[in-house]
Amino acid sequence: MKKIQRLIVLLTITLGALTQACAQKEELKTSTSSHSSSDQQKADLVIAFGSCNKQYMAQPLWQDIAQNNPTLWVWLGDNIYGDTQNMELMKSKYDQQLRNQGYKKLMEKVKVIGTWDDHDYGVNDGGGEFPKKKESQQLMLDFLKYPANSPVRQQEGVYNSYTITKGGHAVKVILLDTRYFRGTLKRVNGVYQTNTTGTMLGKTQWQWLENELNNSQADVNIIGSSIQFIPEEHRFEKWANFPKERQRFLDLIAKTRAKNVVLISGDRHIAEVSKYEAGNLSYPLYEITSSGLTHTWGRKATEKNKYREGELMIALNFGILEFYFGESPKVVGHIKGRQNKVLQTVTIPLRK
Repeated sequence: MKKIQRLIVLLTITLGALTQACAQKEELKTSTSSHSSSDQQKADLVIAFGSCNKQYMAQPLWQDIAQNNPTLWVWLGDNIYGDTQNMELMKSKYDQQLRNQGYKKLMEKVKVIGTWDDHDYGVNDGGGEFPKKKESQQLMLDFLKYPANSPVRQQEGVYNSYTITKGGHAVKVILLDTRYFRGTLKRVNGVYQTNTTGTMLGKTQWQWLENELNNSQADVNIIGSSIQFIPEEHRFEKWANFPKERQRFLDLIAKTRAKNVVLISGDRHIAEVSKYEAGNLSYPLYEITSSGLTHTWGRKATEKNKYREGELMIALNFGILEFYFGESPKVVGHIKGRQNKVLQTVTIPLRK
């Protein structure tokens, strides 16, 4: 009987060891498989973007942005809050932002480009009437470290483009200036009225934009505007305040047959994704709005946007675009917040 009991114990120990070994083997197999899957999902290229950054406030997102390993950081306006005709004061505010340690660390690793909005332009909700726009332009380009011989320094307005090529694929970022040439806007009871005759971009910039789209060889064309392109219903600044200009912009995308256009914007102190579809466009047009880096709406609220996909997000945020050029090419857009928390994701298929 004792021999039988010892035999049972021995068999139990042996079976237990075999089971543990099999489990470890399966765990190793699963771990290896997950690692392989993760490698397959690694983006070919990452671009980060954001707006609405008060230089004197806490800026908690720079480390989170850097953790996404972007190749490019795109400022979409209100990069500082200047709001002055005193250019020495404006420069001091840019200098304050340049001293921010989180931003300095990002600049050391990432190419920085950008456009401006009203506060870094010099006047809240301002347009072409601002008397210090030429001087302000040079300070903004100094802040972005644009070379002294950059063509942007020789033109009126800060519109510019930048192309990234990686692994045989190209992404073109086209940044518009919605301030330097913009016509006047009237505000009645807090609501901006439509301007049916004024310009948003001015004649020269419109010609430039058409050339940029017609001549683009990029796989994806990202167009950035400080103010929102698609939404029509809110009472603040937007392309829809100039309805003919908004329609001209949409018609231009269709006319030039620009490949895989994706829109990015800022200004609003919220984040959202908008989707526009029309018969003359061969694919849906997505806009990702990311704002702000240091401040947002002070309370939860709702706002109509018939083009919105998902939810209106009221939180500190930045935008991430991940580009995948494999068998099923796509752009995956993320709105992210503190600790890199994903607030919303949109997947945009790309046409080859």
